[in-house]
Amino acid sequence: MRIAQVAPLAESVPPKLYGGTERVVFWLTEELLRMGHEVTLFASGDSETNAKLEPCWPEALRLNPGQFDPMLPYAVMLQRLADRMGEFDVIHCHTDWLHIPLLRGRGVPFLTTLHGRLDLPNLETSFDQSFADAPMISVSDAQRVPLPQARWTGTVYHGIPEDLFVPNLAPEGYLAFLGRIAPEKGPETAIQLARAAGLPLKIAAKVDKADREYFKERVEPLIDGDQIQHVGEIDERQKQAFLGNAAALLFPICWPEPFGLVMVEAMACGTPVIAFRAGSVPEIIDDQLTGFIVDADEAIAAVGRIRNLDRQRVRKRFEQRFTARRMAEDYIRLYEGLLAQVPSTVAI
Repeated sequence: MRIAQVAPLAESVPPKLYGGTERVVFWLTEELLRMGHEVTLFASGDSETNAKLEPCWPEALRLNPGQFDPMLPYAVMLQRLADRMGEFDVIHCHTDWLHIPLLRGRGVPFLTTLHGRLDLPNLETSFDQSFADAPMISVSDAQRVPLPQARWTGTVYHGIPEDLFVPNLAPEGYLAFLGRIAPEKGPETAIQLARAAGLPLKIAAKVDKADREYFKERVEPLIDGDQIQHVGEIDERQKQAFLGNAAALLFPICWPEPFGLVMVEAMACGTPVIAFRAGSVPEIIDDQLTGFIVDADEAIAAVGRIRNLDRQRVRKRFEQRFTARRMAEDYIRLYEGLLAQVPSTVAI
């Protein structure tokens, strides 16, 4: 099958540091190649892939901001896609809504994986008017709730390479928080839980420009450099030690998390997750097997029960549910279903 993967331009594929969507696109692309498919990746020019790379902008936008209209790189991407769309059996986009006006009605099968939250102002009305017939893939069933009228054609949970991380059965015993410093991610709550439990907490997280004031005023004053440490933003290679050495990952979110890739990364290291009951959490965590799904008043007790969980079983459950191969196979089934709906051309 000839497949186009269209990635956001905010980060390279894979991202140098933070970037869940681009990381998932990378793993999916490489796995599809291993399965024998022909894949072209539309992404930033500093991306690294074994697929055919169609560079749509010289460098990823977040780490190399320039003095240009921020829509210009995406206009270039869409033009490249328009020029080549007839070369593919399926076009798989990860760019929200941007590509839909270009691709709809062109006769080329395409689908969109939505990676973000959907409970956004005006989205429902705009969706009904403009995007209702476009086939969509959710990354969790919970993600769909605000937009039930979409043309959902499947849910595909993210997967990561089975050999990306190895389980650590003898962790150091600290608690970990990994991701992004933002109110909805719950870093303050993670700090409070660690202090109440009397355990060290290591925070590895990026701080977006929009959240710098929140970090300076609400989070940084709580970091003492001893029990509570902020180690900064880490890359893929550093995650093995950071997550593997943790007794547990804290995931005290207060928003409708669409997926939460860090939960799967922790499980791949054998590290259980203590997660608040929101968004995708009940779909990702097997309660009392790969972690604990808790409400706020149950979290401290859950920290004390972490030692009761078998880290080998945590890893085994990851292998059963969240590998890149499983993800790619799920997508292939959806591609095939999409192609089956396309009327065959009758030669005259």
